[in-house]
Amino acid sequence: MTRYKITRIALASLLLVTLVYAPVFAQEKITLQMAVDRTLANNLTIKQSLVNERIGDVDLQQAKNNLLPSLNASTQGGYNFGRSQIAGQFTYTTATSFNASGNAQMQVTVFQGGQLRNQIIQNRIALDVNKGQTAKVKNDLVLNVVTTYLQILTNQDLVTAAKQQIDLANQTLQRSDISFKAGNQTLADLSQAKAQVSTATLNLTTAQNQLDLSLLILKQFMEADPYAPIEVERPDISKLTDIQTIYNANEVVRTAMNINPDIRLAELQQKTSQQAIRVAKSYYYPTVSLYGGLGSNYTDRLKTKVIDVDNNVPVYSPYSAFSQIGDNFNQNIGLSVQVPIFNKFNTRSNVRRAELNFQNAQLNTQISKNNLSKTIIQAVLDLQSADKQYQSATQTFEANKDALNVTKQRYDVGLVNSLDYNTAVTNFNRSQTDMIQARYSVIFRSKIIDYYLGKTITL
Repeated sequence: MTRYKITRIALASLLLVTLVYAPVFAQEKITLQMAVDRTLANNLTIKQSLVNERIGDVDLQQAKNNLLPSLNASTQGGYNFGRSQIAGQFTYTTATSFNASGNAQMQVTVFQGGQLRNQIIQNRIALDVNKGQTAKVKNDLVLNVVTTYLQILTNQDLVTAAKQQIDLANQTLQRSDISFKAGNQTLADLSQAKAQVSTATLNLTTAQNQLDLSLLILKQFMEADPYAPIEVERPDISKLTDIQTIYNANEVVRTAMNINPDIRLAELQQKTSQQAIRVAKSYYYPTVSLYGGLGSNYTDRLKTKVIDVDNNVPVYSPYSAFSQIGDNFNQNIGLSVQVPIFNKFNTRSNVRRAELNFQNAQLNTQISKNNLSKTIIQAVLDLQSADKQYQSATQTFEANKDALNVTKQRYDVGLVNSLDYNTAVTNFNRSQTDMIQARYSVIFRSKIIDYYLGKTITL
């Protein structure tokens, strides 16, 4: 094989590998809606909650099935050894015999103090509790995904700002180095410029670490491969001019009380505890059951007595199994009443325990409502404060930007020393970071209010 052919084969193999594995290492672009959809489809906490729903559905179905009759059948057969009485006679013999019997019993509960009906109601409410828990998990995860997504956008802007600060610091270092060599600046000025570069580099490292961490958290919500590279789609934040920052806290609280999954879940748990009291009290009442059964038996020791007409003497012949089963076939039907008289006060204790659990559930519901009201009022106040901080941060950034431009011009012509110039750079960098964080803080806190109002969170 010539070197030319070997080269062609090697290039073809390299191209094939590139085509096959390129999609694996490609950086996927994720939108907010994609992140939410994948979280709802893949998150293990949601799947676990759905399993609990199915368990609750099985419990409800079984509570309904408890209204049906119970039917059981049994049979047994075996050999007896030793002395036994001869059937139909008053004599005993030592022999081996085979005996078999079978029966079937059916029983249906007619009255049980309403326990079965109340248990069905309780299990139906418990299933609603499980569904409410699933809704709560989904809503919480959606909010967490949106929060993380916004944090990623914030961290991306901080990384970009840190890179710009490094460029600015490097430019300053270059000018300081030239001026130092020309004798126009001291070694202290040059050292200050180098320190500025080191600080900017540290800020970039910190911002990049925060960005990587927020991306990892988003992958965990989506149950994605933590090593798979992803990129979030950046919405045009500048077009988000319709961000509402003024809300009536009382109206938000009133709306949230009717739709918030936490309140819905607490109220359902309260209903479950209330129904448990009725179930516990049903054990005070008697249980009335209707029953019926069938049965028969067989033994090989049983003989049939017949008269020998010719000799006029009794003759015993084997008693066939089918004949015995038919002759021994018996039926029974009746009514069973079981009255609880004394059971060591277990029923009373269970009722008391159920009543206390109901009181506790009532308190939990009120606590949930109070916490929600407090959280919403705080969120409204935080949004108003964030909006004011953003306006102030924007004004500060613009002022420091203008100050830096003026200081730079004066620094270039030697009218300002390096200390004043570095101070202007530091103020500009800090105000830029503060403005970026304040901008996303307003957006995030506004989305929090949308969440409590039951609106779809979008960017």
